[in-house]
Amino acid sequence: MEVIKDDEWGPELIVKVHNEKIGLHGFLVVDNTTLGPGKGGIRMTPNVTEEEVRRLARAMTWKNAIAGIPFGGGKSGIIWKGGTPEQKKVLMQGFAKAIKPLLIKKYIAGPDVNTGELEMAQFVEATGIFDSATGKPSNLCLSRRQSSAKSSGKKSKKCGLPHEFGSTGFGVACSTKISAEVLGIDIKQAIVSIHGFGNVGTFAYTFLTEMGAKVIAIADASGAILAENGFDEKQIKEIIKNKKQITSYSGGKKITSEDFWKIPVDILIPASVTDVINESNKNNIKAKLIVEAGNIPMRENVEDELFKKGIMFVPDFVANAGGVISSYAEYKGYDSKKMFKLVENKITRATRDVMIESLKKKINPRIMAMDLAKKIILAKQDSRK
Repeated sequence: MEVIKDDEWGPELIVKVHNEKIGLHGFLVVDNTTLGPGKGGIRMTPNVTEEEVRRLARAMTWKNAIAGIPFGGGKSGIIWKGGTPEQKKVLMQGFAKAIKPLLIKKYIAGPDVNTGELEMAQFVEATGIFDSATGKPSNLCLSRRQSSAKSSGKKSKKCGLPHEFGSTGFGVACSTKISAEVLGIDIKQAIVSIHGFGNVGTFAYTFLTEMGAKVIAIADASGAILAENGFDEKQIKEIIKNKKQITSYSGGKKITSEDFWKIPVDILIPASVTDVINESNKNNIKAKLIVEAGNIPMRENVEDELFKKGIMFVPDFVANAGGVISSYAEYKGYDSKKMFKLVENKITRATRDVMIESLKKKINPRIMAMDLAKKIILAKQDSRK
């Protein structure tokens, strides 16, 4: 595992939270607040570590910068070995109360692995600060007086925008469309495969098919299905609605997880786990473009190797920034329609900038994206001098 060392970018703050009485062990890392308060979700897993949270906080520093939103990088982790919903709530709220003095100025929470709109509602209930977390339920609202002269005295509502609305998958679809366009691939003629069919993969599928792309292969933990003529819309909607495994699809051809990577496509979207593209399958990939919907779907040396072979890719912190852009929209009090428009505009701009510069300078897209992110942060630092 790559170690994030102290450097010019951060981390600014590392907090270890322990409460033996309730069995709470957690971490908060605020990596960099040049652009604004550190923003990043709270993950609850059995083996989350300080080093993992440090890596994720650094990734958020780059993600927020390249997305063009006034947030810095931050991340939290709570060790969660399983238990009842009540026990989980106790840990979430204990963590919230422990870090309350740092909220808003230094850190704003959000959902991540094993946390969603329910946990974010619990978080703000514990802190008593509506804006201390984003990704809250849409029916959790705060009444406020509008400040403009035109609407003076009138009340409006500021409500949650849960990631369950599909902001990350929508952003991935937008990133896919614009990166394909830069490469000369018509999205309406594009052949696509998706690995991972959870929240991000299902929404990416839905929005891409609406754009006219043809998805011919889908894989999840249960296996993979090849449907050369595309998937039946009614069946897929039923699978998504009831959160069924993709292998329950009656049609197409069941293939092994290994054979999934051998399918020739224009665009491959890894939307599942870390390092899913690795030494065992990297040489089988026959895509023109990889759009990284999941976090760290392959190591940097694998990315570089594929890039040198002529396979272009969009880095994860560019392609999957829809969630954090949605978080900013919620923080500002936007509704879902305005949020989706903001995601589209910012993801499109960031993807286009990275892809064009990468092709022009023949530089690996991840290196190019990080250079652009660093320039944004440095420019902000210079403006303060």
